[in-house]
Amino acid sequence: MPIVQVYQADAPSVPFRPGCDLLQVLWCPFDHGEFCYPLPQVHWRDSRPVGPVKATPAAPTDAPKDYVPSPCVVHPEQVAEYPSWDLPEDLHSRLRDRFDQLERETGWLYWYHLADAPGIKLGGYPGWTQEPVWPDCAACGRRMDHLLTVAGWEYDGESWRTWLPVEDRGAVDGHEPHRSEEGLAAHDAAGLMLGDAGGVYIFECRSCPDRPIGHWFDCS
Repeated sequence: MPIVQVYQADAPSVPFRPGCDLLQVLWCPFDHGEFCYPLPQVHWRDSRPVGPVKATPAAPTDAPKDYVPSPCVVHPEQVAEYPSWDLPEDLHSRLRDRFDQLERETGWLYWYHLADAPGIKLGGYPGWTQEPVWPDCAACGRRMDHLLTVAGWEYDGESWRTWLPVEDRGAVDGHEPHRSEEGLAAHDAAGLMLGDAGGVYIFECRSCPDRPIGHWFDCS
């Protein structure tokens, strides 16, 4: 099943594979592995020789509907992220007073409102639900880089106050977005449910020429 297709022109900060300007991510919409989640594949392509585009294949009739995304258009929006679960303990200790001050003055929690963006995203930090599990490359042994998170929700709870995408801001109109039909649609634009509000994290090794991938899944 196709999950994400992004052109380099729409994501200039993402390090595309040399000679490629198109990223396509697919997955098998059935349970795989110990934790039972859809198995992803990553394809880097040069779009210039692509000929007529065929129709998207239909999902297998017995595929779990929660693993089959609703067709939707990607509106890339670049944001600045900071580590949450991945924040080193010594740095957290030095910043604790500033985090407390931020909460007193704004009501915002660093971990929730300012660290890593929720939802489906390229690059940045994985939006871990459980403790981080960074895979190492089987070829070179180095820790892989985060390429893509595919999440069931674009935001949750109060995180919409800072992370609601620009094109969905109209759904708020001074109210919490989950109280309107438009807000609910923005919350679950892809129509996925991965475990209990979980996500599939896709990684790649940028040190190896063939850019091998790894993946992980967690949920609440």
